Amino acid sequence: MDKREKAGKVLDILEKEFPGATTALRFENPLQLLIATILSAQATDKLVNQVTESLFKKYRTAADFKGADPSELERDLSSINFYRNKAKSVRGACVKIVEEFGGRVPETLEELTTLPGVGRKTANIVLGNAFGQAALAVDTHVKRVAQRLGLTASDDPDKIEADLTAIIPPERWTMTTHLFIHHGRKTCKALRPDCEHCPIQAYSVYYKDVFLKKKK
Repeated sequence: MDKREKAGKVLDILEKEFPGATTALRFENPLQLLIATILSAQATDKLVNQVTESLFKKYRTAADFKGADPSELERDLSSINFYRNKAKSVRGACVKIVEEFGGRVPETLEELTTLPGVGRKTANIVLGNAFGQAALAVDTHVKRVAQRLGLTASDDPDKIEADLTAIIPPERWTMTTHLFIHHGRKTCKALRPDCEHCPIQAYSVYYKDVFLKKKK
């Protein structure tokens, strides 16, 4: 079985396991998703949602964030980790959105990644979930699941993205991100993966080469 066929079968199974899988971040527009994703780095979605519930009531547009007092914005984000750097990134991104993009979040990977604090992962999350474009975001869960399935041998997120998009059709890219994240959180955990109850163990290189050998 080649990687393209394997990926297809894995996604078919995971779609039944996690019907309607989507991002856990709460947002009403592209700007809110962009900011929530910036804040989500090394933070739980639950915590981000708690912070943004009041944040998005206070700041409704990119211009609002641009005009925010930096110290006040830091206080607004103080319950989240790395809040000073994140406040700087959020405000910096909104300054550029206002000054260079007319106050609207850009809709291309090239433009999004020019914003402070925005890399390919964040950009692809926004493109896939806010704009409905074909975009595959590689976070720590996607990386781990893809490696354990043998769909990539790389540790570099950009290379992993390239490996996955080469074998998965574009219309499934965004869903792949959601399904791999859900599977990584529930079953394919970093330290103690639940391989015995894994619905895709038949396609897992890790299951055959690591888990079964440990059991012997």
